[in-house]
Amino acid sequence: MAAPRNILKENLANGKMQVGLWMGFGSATVAEIASRAGFDWCLIDAEHNPNSDKSAMSQLQAMNGAPAQAVMRVTSGQDWLLKRALDIGVQSLLVPLIDTAEEAAEMARAVRYPPEGNRGMGAIQARATGYGADSDYVASANEQICLMVQAESRKAIENIDAIAATEGVDVVFIGPADLSADMGYPGQPDAPEVVTAIEYSVSRILAAGKAVGTITFNPDQIGYYKALGVTFLGVGGDVATFASSVRALARHAQEQIK
Repeated sequence: MAAPRNILKENLANGKMQVGLWMGFGSATVAEIASRAGFDWCLIDAEHNPNSDKSAMSQLQAMNGAPAQAVMRVTSGQDWLLKRALDIGVQSLLVPLIDTAEEAAEMARAVRYPPEGNRGMGAIQARATGYGADSDYVASANEQICLMVQAESRKAIENIDAIAATEGVDVVFIGPADLSADMGYPGQPDAPEVVTAIEYSVSRILAAGKAVGTITFNPDQIGYYKALGVTFLGVGGDVATFASSVRALARHAQEQIK
């Protein structure tokens, strides 16, 4: 059996906008609910949230068969982290803090088997191959990998043309929070200078023929990003949504008993 079709990769390649949810709870139950809520994808975040390989795998198992496609953001762009994520069955990976085309090319090699890359060949005991049941996985895996690299610094924006032109990169993701901080506007991703940098980057990525990703926690901005050309758009997070909802519920309950 070959590697599963990466529907998210196909839709992005065809220019179809895909919206999704950032998941930071590290909970299989949350992943199961979110992946069936109507999103196109759900992202397991191991950079800023307490997700281990084991918790990520339990979430992938909970999402199995759900309409939403699984994505994982690794802690950093180290090849062993990428390899472990791929071996537990992740096909779409977001790698943070990519500043140059050389770093992007290194990631492209790390997620693909030889001769295109240098991913290790130990998947026979891994979930990715159905624990050895999918004999054609190795021969077909490369074409189903969707590599997303995160540009989130002034240096990355300076190198955006080269990063976007890197073979093997499918999506360039603009990280507005870190970019705004690196530009001297921490906590202000809507600062005019930051917005200008993001819009410039989006135009250059699209000119290179690659898909563009970013995230917003403001639902009123979804239409803006669609018009801008973003097709991989995070529209919120599980932790933030839960926190906002329970606080609102508590306020409402307390108001009713005053």
